[in-house]
Amino acid sequence: MLVLIVAGMVGGGDEETSSTTAQSTTSSTAAPIAAGNSPSAAVVAPVESVAPAPEPEQTAPGIGQEVRDGKFGFVVTGVETGITTLGDNPYLQKDALGQFVLVSVTVTNVSDRAQSYFGSNQKLIDEQGREFENDAMAAINLEAETAIGGDINPGLSQNITIVFDIPVDAVPATLEVHDSMFSGGAEISLR
Repeated sequence: MLVLIVAGMVGGGDEETSSTTAQSTTSSTAAPIAAGNSPSAAVVAPVESVAPAPEPEQTAPGIGQEVRDGKFGFVVTGVETGITTLGDNPYLQKDALGQFVLVSVTVTNVSDRAQSYFGSNQKLIDEQGREFENDAMAAINLEAETAIGGDINPGLSQNITIVFDIPVDAVPATLEVHDSMFSGGAEISLR
């Protein structure tokens, strides 16, 4: 009997140890599963968020392309930069404070009645984003009839040179054309 009791104690201790080890192993295994580390979770790759591709930047129409604002269609046909003096008459000629930029534009009345065009409604914007007014007094030395403006009948076009006096180091980027001083305007790239 004594041998059986001793054997039971020795054997029972092993079972208890085994049982504890098994429980311990089971507990170790159970804890990670409870934390979401199941075998099926390990197979699933993490989802990465993908940013949408940026939309291409909209660019303004360029030289030779028509834009419309109100009752006028505008087409830039040429740009001249670096001009220092305008006019042949020494009494009327005008010197630039910086440089004159001449923008040749064909303006077409696309409405069904006469519309007044004014050069003072047009703006030049340089690469630094600075906005320049047209220089009507300098433009008079080129085309006295169209320098300030006038009426254009429906369906007709007029070739106009808009003059701007800008700094010598400025680079023209955009012409902002307007049907009137109150219109939203349209842009033409000069690059």
